[in-house]
Amino acid sequence: MMKQIILILMVLLSLISFVFPSDKNIEVGIDEQLGNKLPLDAQFKDEDGNTVLLGDLVKRPTVLAFVYYKCPGICSPLLFALTEVINKSDLEPGYDYNIVCISFDDTETPEIASEKKKSFFSGLDKDIKSEDWRFLTGDIININKVTNAAGFRFKRKDDLFLHAGAFLFLDKEGKICRYLFPGYTEGHGFGILPFDFKMAVIDATSGKETPTIARMLRFCFSYDTGGLKYTLNITRIFGAVILIFATIFIIFVIKRPRKTSIN
Repeated sequence: MMKQIILILMVLLSLISFVFPSDKNIEVGIDEQLGNKLPLDAQFKDEDGNTVLLGDLVKRPTVLAFVYYKCPGICSPLLFALTEVINKSDLEPGYDYNIVCISFDDTETPEIASEKKKSFFSGLDKDIKSEDWRFLTGDIININKVTNAAGFRFKRKDDLFLHAGAFLFLDKEGKICRYLFPGYTEGHGFGILPFDFKMAVIDATSGKETPTIARMLRFCFSYDTGGLKYTLNITRIFGAVILIFATIFIIFVIKRPRKTSIN
């Protein structure tokens, strides 16, 4: 009986490794690092060309976005979704939170960042000071320093980048408290619920590390770097169903009363 149980467990472990592959091996995507502190000594250029330390911009709860300003894919829609939720939320940037965008394209310049900042500020209904939402550029050493600590994996492909999209919520010490993945629909594009945004800021204010459903979303959906969108991962979902039924079957076999033979 014991040999049977060990054999079944080995089969289960094989299924688990297939259905739930390790995030550590991903080349493009987000490997959540809740509780990690970002390197606040990382240096960047702001949209005015001034050298700034990341720590100087994270003096209160901070919403951090890794983007690149010439991105033809999801970066602009993500930031438009952020603009919309800023307008809808009853929280006030500059008082309740700050916003920092970091370009992971080391060829982009403060001039490019400044133009991008103007375009998004024009869509804001609220009176936001320039220092409340910063658009940064930097060299590859400092970019990698921060993206690696955040678990943000990206890859250059010719003149473009393969990457996913999410917002990180940091406490005032630079600790990652939460990841927020905007929802997506064909009709409305990317969007963030004001309630989700507010709760993420509240978590960052208290320094509370809160896992979201992001891991489940990443399990059910794969990021299509070619189509620049999330697609349903049928293989993983089907594998999970098989794993569930296999587990139920094992429990049934182990706990099923054994028949005793009568001589």
